[in-house]
Amino acid sequence: MNNEQTINSEGDVVLVHHEEKPALYARIEAIGPDVKKDWFQCTLLLLTLPAQTVTWILREEYINGAPFTMGGQAMRLEKVKAIKLERDLETEATSTEKKSKGKSGRVIPFKKSER
Repeated sequence: MNNEQTINSEGDVVLVHHEEKPALYARIEAIGPDVKKDWFQCTLLLLTLPAQTVTWILREEYINGAPFTMGGQAMRLEKVKAIKLERDLETEATSTEKKSKGKSGRVIPFKKSER
């Protein structure tokens, strides 16, 4: 794991490692307190076919990438970094505005053909 401190939160996509091997992707749906102090109920949408929802009871450090065991098996959640788009979104928005300021679009009515 990298040296950066990553904080996972609801909506983040994580890679679930099982026995030190990448196993599947999941999205964090909810993180809420558990009855045990300093533990949290972490609901994950497993991005499998079919998709499944599970709730794991984890400490904050486990949610944020520290290794843990579940049923004696090593597990770890690794945050998936967003991929930056190659195109510049600001340039694209500006060009769209310029196009819309020019001519207005022409509406072409849909006519049924008679048979």
